[in-house]
Amino acid sequence: MEQGNTKQEILKAALDLFSVQGYEATSISQIADVVGIRKATMYSHFASKQEILEALVQNTMEQYNKHSIFAQANWNDPAFIKDKQNITVEAALKIILGHIRYILHDPQISKSRRMLTIEQFQNPALKALQTKQNYADVMDYFTGLMNFLISQRRIKDNDPKIMAAQLCLPISAWINLCDREPERENEVMDLIERHIRQFFKIYER
Repeated sequence: MEQGNTKQEILKAALDLFSVQGYEATSISQIADVVGIRKATMYSHFASKQEILEALVQNTMEQYNKHSIFAQANWNDPAFIKDKQNITVEAALKIILGHIRYILHDPQISKSRRMLTIEQFQNPALKALQTKQNYADVMDYFTGLMNFLISQRRIKDNDPKIMAAQLCLPISAWINLCDREPERENEVMDLIERHIRQFFKIYER
């Protein structure tokens, strides 16, 4: 196995284990066994288990910043809102549902989210990352969307942060349900679509 491939295999195996049993409960020996290498060989790639975790977090952040609509959004940037001036409910629905399917099905994103869920209570840095990715950035995106739609007179003028919470927080709960019970994805996606349509029906001008 080439060195570069071995390093990626180590990261993959570590993420698989961390996302199921947590960081503390996972040993270097377990990771080495999954990859099929000796424990001593692990240390030629990573100095410690902590270094493996840091590499996983860096990879996750890179992918998040590259693909997440929440990381890329800037509702005060004219270039960002240029193609959204006439956004419809169907267009908003398509964007939101498409992103939900992405975060549910992308292996690294979904496993990283599970890892953060486990580790948020033990690791202050991962707790902060969990809050940023799964609450703060999501709320900022939808608050910006509400402000934008209000300014375009597409929806009623109301408290944009509360409206954002009404729209996005039930979706977060359904995503968490899918993480625990992936067989319920079709049911969840149907509920999310109905929820979004009803939200805009209530607030439409």
